[in-house]
Amino acid sequence: MARTKEFDPDAALQSALELFWRRGYEATSMADLVEHLDIARASLYATFGSKRELYFKALERYGEQHGPGIVAELSQPGPALPAVRALIQRFAREAARDTQRRGCFVTNTAVELAAHDPDAARRVEESWHSVETALTSALMRAGAQGELPVGRDPVALARMLLVLIQGMRVVGKVDPSPGLLRDAAAQALALLD
Repeated sequence: MARTKEFDPDAALQSALELFWRRGYEATSMADLVEHLDIARASLYATFGSKRELYFKALERYGEQHGPGIVAELSQPGPALPAVRALIQRFAREAARDTQRRGCFVTNTAVELAAHDPDAARRVEESWHSVETALTSALMRAGAQGELPVGRDPVALARMLLVLIQGMRVVGKVDPSPGLLRDAAAQALALLD
């Protein structure tokens, strides 16, 4: 008869996500995971596979928890431009208030792994593509509703805002000065006027 697991895999995955998010992939060893999750190494491997597989499962969980909110915010009926502005301002505030300097797990993956890990790069690109698509859709709607000045390219603006968001997350990890992030967001949002 197979032995039942002595831990909750869902809670363990959430705990692994928190550890990876705080420390990064390279700085987190299997020994750290075993200690932090309070799970035997064999059980950890049997449930999640390698450290890399666990990391990618944690990254997927992060996307499930954080990604849909952005799409939902930008897909609300009514005027679209206020939702775009609110999203960018929220990212600036969150980056400034990130006292633990964790940043964004997806952005951290991009900075730490994407340059030399094609699987990591693909996952980051997928995440960013969904944000870019949501921004583009909202900006196209804003244009169609007369909120966006004529001649503004919704695709180019969405790409610029995506880069801004990711940049704010990186800068917030190093210098979470509210003024710096607020000014950057304000200048970018001025392009929507």
